[in-house]
Amino acid sequence: MKKLSYILLISLFFVACGKDQKDLTVKVNIKGLKKGTLYLKKVEDTLLVTVDSLVVNGHSNIQLHSDLDAPEIFYLYLDKHSAEEDRITFFADKGITEINTTLKNFAFEANIKGSEQQKVLEDYKKLISRMNNRSLELIKEQFDAQKKGDTATFNLLIKESDNNLKRKYLFTVNFALNNKDSEVAPYLALTEIYNARIDLLDTINKSLTPKVKASKYGKELESFIKKIKNTEASN
Repeated sequence: MKKLSYILLISLFFVACGKDQKDLTVKVNIKGLKKGTLYLKKVEDTLLVTVDSLVVNGHSNIQLHSDLDAPEIFYLYLDKHSAEEDRITFFADKGITEINTTLKNFAFEANIKGSEQQKVLEDYKKLISRMNNRSLELIKEQFDAQKKGDTATFNLLIKESDNNLKRKYLFTVNFALNNKDSEVAPYLALTEIYNARIDLLDTINKSLTPKVKASKYGKELESFIKKIKNTEASN
C-alpha cells in the first residue's frame, strides 16, 4: 500500500512539472549587464504583450519562457532603468533559443541560435540589407536636392526610389516562394510587402505548404488577402 502511494505521489509530481513546463525557453547572455529588467514579448490580437520578465541583479543565468503553439516572432526588451530601451526581434520555435549580446550594442550585436525560421529570416535580412541601405541613402539625397531646389535631380531620385522599391518587392516575393515551407514566407508577406499588388501576395499564399498555411502567419496572410479582395469587390 505504501509502495503504491509512493508511486502515485511520484506520478503526480511529474504531471505537475509537465504542466509548468513551457514550450519555449530563451537563454540570454548579455556581456556587461549588471542591473536591468528583461521582457519577453509577442503580439496577440494586434497588441504587444509581455509573456515573461526577469529582474537582473548581477546573476548571469537568465532564462525566459513562453507557451508556443506555432513558430512566431518574439521580442526581447531590455529596460536599463534609464531613458533607453533596447529590443531584439527573433523568430522562435519550440525548444531553446540562445541570445548572446552586449549591453553596449544590445540589438546590433545580438547573436541568435535556435529555430530554423530564425536562420531563414537572417538570410533574408542579409540579402535585403543593400536595398534597404540604398533606400535610406535616396531619402537623404532627395532631401538635399529639394533643399538646393534641384528639381531635375529630385525627380530622378524619386524614380530611382520607386524602382528600388519594386526590386525589393520582387526579391521578397521570390525569397518567399523559395522558402514556401517556412513560416518566414507568410511573415515577410505580412510585414515587408503588405501593400504590394494583391496578385503578388496571392502567389505567395497559394505556394505555401499545408503546414505553413496552418501556422499563425499562414492563417493571418489568408485572412489579410480575403479582406483586401472583399474590399475591392465592394468598391
